[in-house]
Amino acid sequence: AVVKRAIALNSTRALDGTEVPAALPKTAAVAAEGLVGDERIDQILEILKRLPADTSVEDRANAEKILATLARDAGPRQLADAEANLLALLDPDGKEPKDPEPKESRREITLERRKDGFWKLTGLLDDETGARTAAALEAYAQPRPVDEFGQADLRMKCERMGDAWVDLLDLAIACPDQPGTSGYRTLVNVTIGLEELKSGLGTACLDFVGTMTAREARLAACDCLMLPVVLSAAGEPLDVGRLRRFVTPGQRRALNIRDGGCAFPGCHRKPKNCHAHHIHHWADGGPTDLRNLVLLCGFHHRLIHHGDWEVRMAADGLPEFIPPQYRDPLRQPRRNTLHRV
Repeated sequence: AVVKRAIALNSTRALDGTEVPAALPKTAAVAAEGLVGDERIDQILEILKRLPADTSVEDRANAEKILATLARDAGPRQLADAEANLLALLDPDGKEPKDPEPKESRREITLERRKDGFWKLTGLLDDETGARTAAALEAYAQPRPVDEFGQADLRMKCERMGDAWVDLLDLAIACPDQPGTSGYRTLVNVTIGLEELKSGLGTACLDFVGTMTAREARLAACDCLMLPVVLSAAGEPLDVGRLRRFVTPGQRRALNIRDGGCAFPGCHRKPKNCHAHHIHHWADGGPTDLRNLVLLCGFHHRLIHHGDWEVRMAADGLPEFIPPQYRDPLRQPRRNTLHRV
């Protein structure tokens, strides 16, 4: 410390013998008068060391003059305040950050169609996105409650997670802010024969890249923006689907209020997780009006289309469900009372 002070306050000579002035002449003059001690000199040296490297010789000399003059009567706190003012003037942006800008989070999704018709989904998520995805899937992957017949949810966890993914996808697609959908579900072109559409037997061409069964086409047509191209036996297009066959936003709001969620007995699913099902399918001449529509979650929608349960509209304008005979030999109509206040 003594050597550093001596070098800073005294002039030296270069190798050729010429005199090199002191680095801190103003501080040296004050020190020669005995007005500052070693501690203040060391503090001035540290302050000047912290000035930006690109500070000009003139600015550095002015800063040293200010500190030396102030050190005559000031204490360490006043010199520290002076340092803050000098840095604010000479280096308003502060020190350049040592760490680079944070990198973008790494997220990868790969979706490819297999030869057997299934789609393979793989991905890599960063920690935060993975945690959020897991929380969302877990919320929708809870086992269905045991129904009134004692039927428990027998799906494995991986199957429940897959169904939860479908529910989240339906929610995203039905969002009014979804680009290009305006609150409707995905637009799918399905080409199907008239007889196959009416009977539910056979296959349909899905967007010219794959196939789906006629029964699946009937199910999807209930509440999907699917434009069916119905062909005659000779392959002539008989009809290209019209949007009036689909539930309008106003009808959907009315259904949400009337049913309050999935109308199937014992189901807790909310309206946002439901499809609008045609009780009398439009392929068979059923109209798209409230007395022919009912809200069903994805599971019970498929159950009505592919199972032995039946749904009808009661005299009071509310839907009721008739179980298959093996469930209830008397086939007593049932309603969902969970959504009623």
